Formats: sequence, C-alpha cells, structure tokens
Amino acid sequence: MKIHEFQAKQLLRDRGVAVPRGIVARTPAEAAKAFQDLGGSLAVVKAQIHAGGRGKGTVAGNPEQRGVQLVRSAEEAAKVAENLIGNKLVTIQTGEGGHTVRQVFVEEGCDIARELYLGIVLDRAASKPVLMVSSEGGVEIEKVAAETPELIFKEHFCPHVGLQSYQVRKLCQKLGVAPSSYGSAEKFMRGLCKAYVELDCSLAEINPLVVDSKGQLLALDAKMNFDDNAMFRHKDLQPLRDLDEEEPAEVRAGKAGLSYVKLDGNIGCLVNGAGLAMSTMDLIKLHGGEPANFLDVGGGANVEQVTEAFRILLDDKNVKAVLVNIFGGIMRCTVIAKALVEAYKTVGFNVPLVVRLEGTEVKEGRKILAESDVDIITAEGLTDAAKKVVAAAGV
Repeated sequence: MKIHEFQAKQLLRDRGVAVPRGIVARTPAEAAKAFQDLGGSLAVVKAQIHAGGRGKGTVAGNPEQRGVQLVRSAEEAAKVAENLIGNKLVTIQTGEGGHTVRQVFVEEGCDIARELYLGIVLDRAASKPVLMVSSEGGVEIEKVAAETPELIFKEHFCPHVGLQSYQVRKLCQKLGVAPSSYGSAEKFMRGLCKAYVELDCSLAEINPLVVDSKGQLLALDAKMNFDDNAMFRHKDLQPLRDLDEEEPAEVRAGKAGLSYVKLDGNIGCLVNGAGLAMSTMDLIKLHGGEPANFLDVGGGANVEQVTEAFRILLDDKNVKAVLVNIFGGIMRCTVIAKALVEAYKTVGFNVPLVVRLEGTEVKEGRKILAESDVDIITAEGLTDAAKKVVAAAGV
C-alpha cells in the first residue's frame, strides 16, 4: 500500500523524526490560507500523487507548470494550486497519461546546506532491513546505483534491536556530516528505522534528506510503502489508502481476493500460481506478444472469483486475446472449466480464448469445456499455448 507525502510525514512526525511544517490543501483558497498559517516568507507547493519525479514533472497541456514550486506569497500559492489541482501531472513514473492532482501540500521553506539520500528496504539475501545513504540527494537512487555505486553506503540492522549509534556514526563519517550534526542524525536515522519496522513498511525513502544551516537533519520529501499482508494489524493505516491513485481494475480484483496487476499489452492472462503466471508472461513475450496483465487466481479460488477474473480481463479494451493457463493442484481444473462456462454465459467472450489445462481433474475439466458452447482454442503445452494466443491476438 502506498500513501502520500503529507501522510508519510505525519507518521514520521508522530515518531519523532524531523520534518518541516506543512499543511495539505484541496482548493486554491486553502493553499493561500496554508501559506499564511505557516507564517514565513517562502513556502513550497507540492502536488500529491503516488509517483516520484514530481519536481521535474509537468502539468499536461501546461509544461511550464511543475509539480513542485516555490512561492513567496499567499496569492502565488493559490495560483500554483489552481494550476495543479484537477489537472494531470506527468512525471517519469506516471507515463504519458499522468496522474490527476487532487490535493497539494504547502510546506514551509528550508535553509538547505546539503542534500543527501536515505532509504530503507528489506535485503532478502541478508534477511534484514538495510539502511542506505548517499551524498547524492535529490537524484534518483537507481541512477546513482548504475553510474556511481561507490557513493551508496549501507548498514543492515536487526529489526528487534534497531539501528545502533555506532552505525549512525559510521554513515555520518562516510557522508562527511559534521560531528556537530551527529546527534540530529542519530535521532533521525534511528527514528526512521524504528518507524520502518513498527509500521511494517516495504519501503521508507527520504530524498532529499537535507542538512539545514543549523546542522539539523530534515526530511524534505518522504515516501513510505507498506506490506499489504501486514495491514490486518494496522487498522489505523488503512484509512490512508487513496483509491483514486490506484488502478480501478486492481482495486476491483483485490476486493475479489485476486492478485492482479494491469500492464500495457494486449494478451490477457488468467493463471493459478505466481510463478506460473510469471513464466506464462515470459513465454508470451518470447513469442512476440505483450501480456496485458498479471493475474494469479491462486489455489483456493471458487467459481465466483474466477468468473470475476474473466470479467476484469474482458473489461480491458486493450485485450485482443486471453490465455487461460491452469496447472491443477489445489485449484481443480473443473473449477476453472465451470467458471469459464459461467463467464461465457454471463459476460460473453468477444476475443479469442486459448485454454491450457493440466493437473487435478484435467479430464473432467476438458470434458466440461468440450460439452459446452464455449468457443475455445485448446493447447497441449505452455509453449503451444503461448504461440496460439500470440497468433490469435494478431501480433
């Protein structure tokens, strides 16, 4: 689950991590009032969308308007907010379609002495969280990793103990942070690591992390993602979810208990098992096609869930053909066959359908399909299925 910058900063502030003061605004008038309430002569108006690169992003149809802008008056804050709210912001992460800005964050100005990078993720190889820092703040960490990996410094920490003081000092020395800032750095880094663990984050990123003219560390930006599988123990975080920022088909699939990710291709995929789904997508690409989605119906799906999966696939206007690839284990081939017939009756198939069934109750499943009125293209193996669906899609 993703949240907005202003929400992440509130969570960090509640846990003692230093962040600038800011106020969220949903209208130009609210933005003007926010500037006045902050009481300074300089503020920043930031578009709030679930995508990075906002500072370099531009408003669709108005490329002179950026997603992050400095303002020096309430009137200017209102004008910037007016140009952002209700319009689409296009960044390197949104694609050409952009994301609609529904709110902005008006934040007090900061006297920046240095910009650094700080991020925490799970290092699966080490089975521990890892804190990463770099002197290249404000730059995409992927670019730093590719071009100057020697500028990224790492410290793993035990989630039960947290980051230790000596680790903070090591990182500060490598970053060239002055000893007078060590106290601020320790409070910031240890607080962020604690928040990462307590909130079951999958990512906590501060870019840039700034050192101000007084030597204090502040989160000028904040990005936090959470492990969906842990949300059952964080009821307080669930209201932070912004469904307007999520793909509607993915939200719909989530409500049905399906694992679905929309992609840009034209071949719909309905598969049981994440590994098999990935392999199916790979083979489609190998034979010249482009998958339109990742869809894992899992091992315990029922007829209703699989029928809803078909509805979601067929509602995608880009889909020109569908590949059903089932290896029956816990998921029985008969369940898929019945769901396929039910979906045909209730939804109807307006694109070619290629079906490959193997495993538990495969003979019975194939019999159900053979005796039905469903027009399908059968396949005997995964390679055969991939070739047939690519051909059916007219690729």
